[in-house]
Amino acid sequence: MTITFKTNSEDSWWKKGIIYQIYPRSFKDNNCDGVGDLKGIISKLDYLEWLAIDAIWLSPIFSSPMEDFGYDVSNYTEIHPLFGTLDEFDELINEAHKRNIKILLDYVINHSSDQHPWFKESRLSLSNSKKDWYIWKNPKSDGSPPNNWISLDQGSAWTFEKSRNQYYLHSFLPCQPDLNWRNPEVREEMSNVLKFWMDRGVDGFRIDMISWIIKDEDFRDDPISESYNPKTNTPYEKLEHVHSSNRPERFDILKEIRSTIDEYPNRVSIGEVNYFTPLDKLIKYYGEENNLIIDLPVNFRILYLPWKASIIKDFVDSYDNLLPKYAWPNYQIGNHDRPRVVSRIGEQQAKMAAMLLLTLRGTPFIYNGEEIGMHNIEIQSEKMQDPLEHKQHGFGRDPFRTPMQWDSSKFAGFSEEKPWLPISEDYEIINVDKQMNDPFSFLTLYKRLIELRRKYSTLSLGNYKSEKLKNNSCFVYNRIFKRNHCLIALNFSNSEQSLEIVKIKGKKILLSTYLDRQEELGSNILVLRPNEGCIIIISN
Repeated sequence: MTITFKTNSEDSWWKKGIIYQIYPRSFKDNNCDGVGDLKGIISKLDYLEWLAIDAIWLSPIFSSPMEDFGYDVSNYTEIHPLFGTLDEFDELINEAHKRNIKILLDYVINHSSDQHPWFKESRLSLSNSKKDWYIWKNPKSDGSPPNNWISLDQGSAWTFEKSRNQYYLHSFLPCQPDLNWRNPEVREEMSNVLKFWMDRGVDGFRIDMISWIIKDEDFRDDPISESYNPKTNTPYEKLEHVHSSNRPERFDILKEIRSTIDEYPNRVSIGEVNYFTPLDKLIKYYGEENNLIIDLPVNFRILYLPWKASIIKDFVDSYDNLLPKYAWPNYQIGNHDRPRVVSRIGEQQAKMAAMLLLTLRGTPFIYNGEEIGMHNIEIQSEKMQDPLEHKQHGFGRDPFRTPMQWDSSKFAGFSEEKPWLPISEDYEIINVDKQMNDPFSFLTLYKRLIELRRKYSTLSLGNYKSEKLKNNSCFVYNRIFKRNHCLIALNFSNSEQSLEIVKIKGKKILLSTYLDRQEELGSNILVLRPNEGCIIIISN
């Protein structure tokens, strides 16, 4: 098969764009069952248009037993009734497009649910039409699993199926059997899934867990990690996962996926790689200039790095310098799998993180609720709904998946009935309605940052260059596009910092995270208050 590829142009919408992640269960409940739904999202499109985001990425909305809240798909071309119907999805597409908002779907490709008809048939025998649609292996002579692979569930990656007298592979939960991407029939069917949704107007996909899609053909044991410490590491970290994931053949599969997506104009591909993928390996997911693979391999690093100016600067410098000319960076400071940024680094630093996110070179991802400063909510373990909490105490993700806080009415305007997860006790203060009318709120800061990103092309398309400082408490960088030049200065400390920057005398501060200064600077000395970030216009 001959595969041809398109190249990314400077005007690709997602280069200037801002992608807003919606966790559908927690965004807005329209039918009063305590769970968010498609109609609820439609009802809030005017808000998202006001915020001026470019695209919505929806976490999974497909039919699912919800053992992993949608990442266990039982039908890739149906909407789960909890969220709505295909007609309502079509309405969402149409209403979003009217507002120039694009819709991106989560494409869960490594595994399906064990309740998917494909797996139900596959598990029946060794002779059915779906017998090789999943990864099956015979037991060892003693009846034990085929090899030592460990799942993200922390146990064996293999579960025995009596009807076949074989084990099936699941890199995640046992209810999530891995699809066999070496099977051409699987690849064709999953390609048809993409076409089904793009025919309905979907503008792109966030492709889930792309590092795992192909396994070692000989199913060799993963080697033991030399750095493993049972006191500090999880069972999964005991092994170096060189055979169970990150296989070189994955790029061939991703190229086929890219080819299908490129049959439709102006679509974007976003790839979820392993959170700790080294930069040199992350960059391989972009492909080559005339042979692109993934538009945006997701960069998770800031979610895990220590929040220090020098560390963040060194990472951004390395990331930006390593990217080839045709590759475009991306950043996020939060998502549905990580604690809220306010809970990680504090409210004031979270405001500065917002300025970082929306002024770095690259596509920013905003996780719903981030723009109003939502924080983690303490939920007792026995009341957690996330299956991960019941497998590993303390690992549940419910505290940062709680319902969006819209106003000060009962249940924060999310629903008229008790929500599926509790609402924060301070929702009367932290909500969209209240912050829209507060000139010093989180939401006002996000709104102003996005407005500046729209107004000044240098903040969306400009080159990045950091400043060398003797002060290790601050991170200062430039964005330059043609003759336009902005400088961003961020104080990562809780104390006032004074910086000498030669070019700033007579220049104007466009925005402070304190939202209270826009003065012209009288000297080359910039004084930053504790936890303050500033954008300065150097030339326009």
